[in-house]
Amino acid sequence: MHLKDAQVRAGSRYGLNRPFAKMSMEEQDFPEAVLVTEAGPQWLRAEVERLTRELRETTHEKIQAAEYGLAVLEEKQQLKQRFDELEMEYETVRQELDQLKEVS
Repeated sequence: MHLKDAQVRAGSRYGLNRPFAKMSMEEQDFPEAVLVTEAGPQWLRAEVERLTRELRETTHEKIQAAEYGLAVLEEKQQLKQRFDELEMEYETVRQELDQLKEVS
């Protein structure tokens, strides 16, 4: 898509139908700034609210993922500790069995 097409589509989307040819050179360099400026305070408020909501949701999801990650790490640590205990118990029983075999 060409820049002009993007500007026309964005302009239509926000109720701005300012042709590309009527923009100054400065405006043509930064068309997004023109669209935001012309969009008006109502659109800007709505956009800020939308972005704030998205940020809040994303932050919440990241916190949940971090909490889940911590829980997984804690469980892994507990399982490793239990494995080490069972391994020590196995070695003790194996040594006792070897001793019993020697006595017999």
